[in-house]
Amino acid sequence: MDFSKFIAGLFVVAFAMMIVVGVFIYEPKLFGVEFKMPKILTERISLPTISLPKISKPKKRKSIPHVAKVVDSFHGVNVFDNGPTTNVFGRNTTPCGYNLGLKYQCVEFVKRYYFERYNHKMPNSYGHAKEFFNRSIQDGGFNSDRGLRQFKNGSLTRPSIGSLMVFGANAYNPYGHVVIISDVGNDFIELIQQNPGPGYKSRGTIRLDQSNGLWRIADPDILGWLSI
Repeated sequence: MDFSKFIAGLFVVAFAMMIVVGVFIYEPKLFGVEFKMPKILTERISLPTISLPKISKPKKRKSIPHVAKVVDSFHGVNVFDNGPTTNVFGRNTTPCGYNLGLKYQCVEFVKRYYFERYNHKMPNSYGHAKEFFNRSIQDGGFNSDRGLRQFKNGSLTRPSIGSLMVFGANAYNPYGHVVIISDVGNDFIELIQQNPGPGYKSRGTIRLDQSNGLWRIADPDILGWLSI
């Protein structure tokens, strides 16, 4: 088959179709005969109008301030539930600008207790719990960062109610922990704490021993305590 002849034939057919269409459009009464275009080709097709719903901008959600639940109290100073131990609800400061710490971590409670109970402001109001105890200070010496006397665990001085007790870091808690001693018996101390961790309550007791004139609280993580 001659390909060029085939192309030429297609061109002739296309040209003839163009002539026929032109007749329909421009000479509808050729030779006395009226040619009518199909209705579908002469009428404008009107499509239905579709109204799309208006999309409104999402409203900004108002932030609801966290309302902490009171779980305990000592000398009128509340202990709050912090939820998971890593929760933080902003920094708590007094009206005079003194830093109490992050709500509601353990440090925030002990500093708030000393501020509300004794009107005591620590010269250094920052630091992790373990940093409240200075290992370089001798037993009974003055901790100038905290403005308190410091006693090591194994002290000549018996711990007292209201003392701030310090736990050092361990494998489960690299920051340490601080509590307030809420009661002292012949062979125990009771503590009150905020954000104690999963499975622990706001109160707990630990055995208190005296040997060779030294008072020791029976927990190897306890570094010591501080008092006014």
